[in-house]
Amino acid sequence: MRSICLYFQVHQPFRLRTYRFFDIGNNHDYFDDYANRFIMQQIAEKCYLPANKVLMENIRKHGEKFKVSFSISGTALEQFEMYAPKVIESFQKLAKTGCVEFLSETYYHSLVSLKNKNEFTTQVKMHAAKIKELFGHKPKVFRNTELIYSDEIGNMVYDMGYKTMITEGAKHILGWKSPNFLYCSAVNPKLKLLLKNFQLSDDIAFRFSERRWSEYPLTAEKYAGWLNALGPKAEVVNLFMDYETFGEHQWAETGIFDFLKALPNAVLASTDFKFKTLSEVSESLQPVAPLNVPYPISWADEERDLTAWLGNELQDEAFNKIYGLEEKVRKCKNEDILRLWRFLQVSDNFYYMCTKWFSDGEVHKYFNPYNSPYEAFINYMNVLSDFAIKVDENCIKIIQTAVTEKPLKTNAVKKPAAKKPAAKKPVVKKTAVKKTVTKKTSVKK
Repeated sequence: MRSICLYFQVHQPFRLRTYRFFDIGNNHDYFDDYANRFIMQQIAEKCYLPANKVLMENIRKHGEKFKVSFSISGTALEQFEMYAPKVIESFQKLAKTGCVEFLSETYYHSLVSLKNKNEFTTQVKMHAAKIKELFGHKPKVFRNTELIYSDEIGNMVYDMGYKTMITEGAKHILGWKSPNFLYCSAVNPKLKLLLKNFQLSDDIAFRFSERRWSEYPLTAEKYAGWLNALGPKAEVVNLFMDYETFGEHQWAETGIFDFLKALPNAVLASTDFKFKTLSEVSESLQPVAPLNVPYPISWADEERDLTAWLGNELQDEAFNKIYGLEEKVRKCKNEDILRLWRFLQVSDNFYYMCTKWFSDGEVHKYFNPYNSPYEAFINYMNVLSDFAIKVDENCIKIIQTAVTEKPLKTNAVKKPAAKKPAAKKPVVKKTAVKKTVTKKTSVKK
């Protein structure tokens, strides 16, 4: 039996407010609450609620024959709770059907896997706990931020107890091999790898409404024909994309919701593919070959590497500065400061600084709220400068508190110690000696 996996990423960052140099040291409010509320409620109405409604209709129609998988970042979940609780409720209803799987990832959708193993592990545990709390589901499959993967990251993920991880089917890694199989890590064969078929995924996510595309318009029946054209050897087709594809990136007017609604019926009726969750495919298939990935890959841009987030000096400086504050942040022993530090790690902050304006330029412009990468960099660094001041102020308070408390305790001990020597000066022994000498003298006479 051949499988098709529908996987959707759900992520919305907390937008930073415009932070000018004259705010530094005076205003520690870094996030634009109005913009975050407006954007989240807008996308909820355009994407999350109608898309979840379509999925629920498909599940009711096809039952267990239709299944999907989600990875929802902790920052997105918090915004749902704050600004769009109906979205949480709709995901909870989907979870109760048993046809939806929730994956594990970093809570803050960060690049921490490239920098700090302990913090990486902490954020993954935080996310798994949140998924369990909201949906009653314990994640079995791991999906790193932006599908970032390397052999080293795979080892860290396996050490956390995950046996399966998903990543990009990058050409420079696969070579002649096909992404339509289950693979494993070359360094740790016990870690299974499911790879995105980027050609078929991007046909929906990026090319669906492109009128200049030779395959426009794309219908569910045509798409099912492409699946059949893969040949009988393909064991699994992984379609990974942003959930915002439906209604936000591809507007409802393009027919994207009609396509999503018709796809299960077209696949089930005219192909031998069956919809499965990622964990089901991992359990049913055996790896066909190991993959060696010494350097990190991702699902971004033509290069499928890290240059979307760490490809220029601006990004590198910002990235190193936020993680360079870790030691001071932890010394503060302040949960609010620790939480702020983690929110500032969100990968989107570095994505906005990308200077790649070639084949992928339009994609970066679409997601970017800033007029230029330099503007994004200046704003972020202003925030970090103020945050550094906030951290230093907190550390100084801790030191001052410790200094003022210690002298009081020391003085209380010293006072009784000074009195004791004065009390211990009896002349008893000297008197006894004199008496003894007197006796000895009388004997000599």
